[in-house]
Amino acid sequence: MAYAKAHLEEIEEGTDGRAPWRAVRHHFGITSFGVNSWTGKNAGDRILNEHTETSDDGVEEDEELYFVHSGRATFELDDERVDAPAGTFVFVAPPVKRTAFAEEPGTTIVAIGGRPGQVYMPWGWDVWRPLQHLYEAKSYDECIARGRELVAANGDYPLPLYNLACCESLAGHKAEAIEHLRLAIERFDGFREYAKHDSDLEAIRDEPAFKELVGA
Repeated sequence: MAYAKAHLEEIEEGTDGRAPWRAVRHHFGITSFGVNSWTGKNAGDRILNEHTETSDDGVEEDEELYFVHSGRATFELDDERVDAPAGTFVFVAPPVKRTAFAEEPGTTIVAIGGRPGQVYMPWGWDVWRPLQHLYEAKSYDECIARGRELVAANGDYPLPLYNLACCESLAGHKAEAIEHLRLAIERFDGFREYAKHDSDLEAIRDEPAFKELVGA
């Protein structure tokens, strides 16, 4: 099929305890850029978590373009507050610290992002995100059960496989953790180096299969 269409409300809404969001990119199977929407149900709700798009080692990552689809938002960009009624575009460069709040109930922001000069890679963070709160709460058994269903349906994404391997390692499921780590590395070789220093994988670090995977 050459095209697809969906009304915003036809895209399934999810949440991890913060602002509800809709995985627009995943819904359409877009692989060339990231796009999602976020909604503040009530006035005063934080819609976008505070963050920059600069890595810990100072590398600038994604440029982001925000579009206020409905309602009214206030963006906090470094030390500036920016009023953004419906219909407003706000472009934010990677180093700028950004967050946004709803000024009206039902304020929805569409976020589009990509990394300058690089081919976009769909990591699958938007697929994993509904389970992140389980990992943070150390509810590893539930996270594993739901994570295995998730990767069975979305096996092409590297990040859900890697995160599932971490949860399995933390829960003592060593063989499963190594297998999911192997699949994650197959999809993104950069996880090989990252796994060498990830404390979540401590339980499998001395396993021969792990050492073979990461070249330790």
